Amino acid sequence: MDSDESFSGVESSDSDEELQEAFAAGKLKPGLNLELPASSKTINNTAGLKQKLLAIKKDLPWVEHLDVTSKPAATHKDLISQGEIDVHDDFKRELRFYCQAQATVLEAIPRLHSMNLPTKRPEDYFAQMAKSDDHMKRVREKLLEKQTAMDRSEKAKKLRELRKYGKKVQVEVLQKRQKEKKDMLDAVKKYRKGQKDKLDFLDDLPGESKNKGNKNSTDKFRPNKKREFKNKKFGFGGQKKRSKLNTKNSAVDMSSFNPKINQKKPGKPKPGNKNKRPGKSRRQKARSKKK
Repeated sequence: MDSDESFSGVESSDSDEELQEAFAAGKLKPGLNLELPASSKTINNTAGLKQKLLAIKKDLPWVEHLDVTSKPAATHKDLISQGEIDVHDDFKRELRFYCQAQATVLEAIPRLHSMNLPTKRPEDYFAQMAKSDDHMKRVREKLLEKQTAMDRSEKAKKLRELRKYGKKVQVEVLQKRQKEKKDMLDAVKKYRKGQKDKLDFLDDLPGESKNKGNKNSTDKFRPNKKREFKNKKFGFGGQKKRSKLNTKNSAVDMSSFNPKINQKKPGKPKPGNKNKRPGKSRRQKARSKKK
């Protein structure tokens, strides 16, 4: 690899030299190569600069240009003069600007007062706006649009946060319900296996506790009069077939049984029952005797 690279480098140098020689001889066609001008040398012509300065300089009064050359004020001279000035030290550089501006103001303000020139703006000063009313109206509309856009984004952000919070609360409620259901099923399994003797966990259900605390909770779920009449007239809906079949509870329930009515003891007929029709066998015997 090293030998190939060195060989290609020699060929490229040779080709560059050949191109340079062909360009110097004028054998290359115009348009394919561009001749760059030589870089100009910088010359510090001090005399020419001073002459140009004198040509453009105008003898105007000091009020027209207000230029002041001063050294930094001595208020923070101890901080500025410590060691050499480091241009990369932002604090010292800004402090030097501040001290120099302070010294300039202390020199220029008394000079303006000596010329009877005011240095403060009067309270009733009125200056014409640099921009027209139409332009400022467009600026205000633009600012209002930006403000409304920011308000919309804030509202959308709050709505997103509320949705996230609502989803979080919903997830927590579902997890709580699933946990309660799982605990109840585990308790039922333990009761079936004989590990528990009582079903006390059924008393801790949220629906039952609320109904116990509120006496009128059943009245809230009662149907109105119209619904009761229709239920009485047309039934409660659902399947009617096999609705009157006995169940285990209905067979055991003897609350509606009255022994005085539903159970009669065998015995002689009552004396007042004389017109009772005889049985079939007696009637046949009576007919045979007549014959």
